Amino acid sequence: MIGADGQAIKDLSDILTGLPITSLYGEKLAPSEADFTNLDILLFDIPDVGSRFYTYLWTMTYVMEAATNYNKPLMILDRPNPISGNLQLAEGPMLDTTTASFLGRWPLPVRHSCTLGELALYFNTTQNINAHLEVIPCSGWNRNMFQKDWLLPFVPTSPAIKCFESMLFYPGVCLLEATNVSEGRGTAVPFGIIGAPWMDGTAVAIAFNQLKQDGVKATDTSYTPMDGKYKHQLCHGIKLELSSPKDVQPVITSLLLIKLIHTMYPDHFQWRPYPTNVNPTGDLHLDRLLGIANSEALFHLSYPIFVEKVKELTQIPHWTEQINNYLIY
Repeated sequence: MIGADGQAIKDLSDILTGLPITSLYGEKLAPSEADFTNLDILLFDIPDVGSRFYTYLWTMTYVMEAATNYNKPLMILDRPNPISGNLQLAEGPMLDTTTASFLGRWPLPVRHSCTLGELALYFNTTQNINAHLEVIPCSGWNRNMFQKDWLLPFVPTSPAIKCFESMLFYPGVCLLEATNVSEGRGTAVPFGIIGAPWMDGTAVAIAFNQLKQDGVKATDTSYTPMDGKYKHQLCHGIKLELSSPKDVQPVITSLLLIKLIHTMYPDHFQWRPYPTNVNPTGDLHLDRLLGIANSEALFHLSYPIFVEKVKELTQIPHWTEQINNYLIY
């Protein structure tokens, strides 16, 4: 089943077997008791991209709760984190529960550096789900690996995650969903290309590169999205060129980039709602993504104060200690 981002998905039947396919992103987010009829066990085998607001994680938590409610065992077939499991690379903000939504139900960093199996074990205890849970580990993975180190072909996890670069930049560049700046949907590298019809790509690339962000540089580009914002309109902006995955801090880098565009284009830049099936009005989208209240106000701070605040928000010194007992690898 493939749909546009945020679009409700209907129940279907498998064309080969005729078996029912029950959508958990449509009229409901969790399985019902009827969905469990004649089931002995649930298997969860879904990939992730390592970001709190990539919602397969939260579907997993609803499945865990349903498994508990209807007394069914749940087996999670774990997969590696494609943007590495190095906890030193995790980035906040840590979600404030006042901003909880389907983009983040419970406190978790934006870039969590865990596998879904590890997070299942963590939430099963910390949220008192108490599911009859078994996690089957994946083999041959260590926490410092990135997807490119697996020596396996890249397989898109969803329509907008088309390559490794999309995965790595996603935890930060996805914040542009809450603006009138294109985050690259409808291009070959979503979340790796940023722009708008009113933007000067050369000027933004020069200014961004002066920020000297580790592992990434910008080159100017022009493109016409086939989908998403500015569909079929010529946009000008930047392409993020990845040089060292282990050094990239996508959340910090993207917050600085948004601040840059906000400052350079005060007459053009706008915050925008982002309507989805689970948030029909699209309100407070940046708050829901970042996991902090009144997040737009950050960008009105003077640059030095903004930088200090971003460092404070993205540093999560206690995360390693909190998750340590639930790590598998």
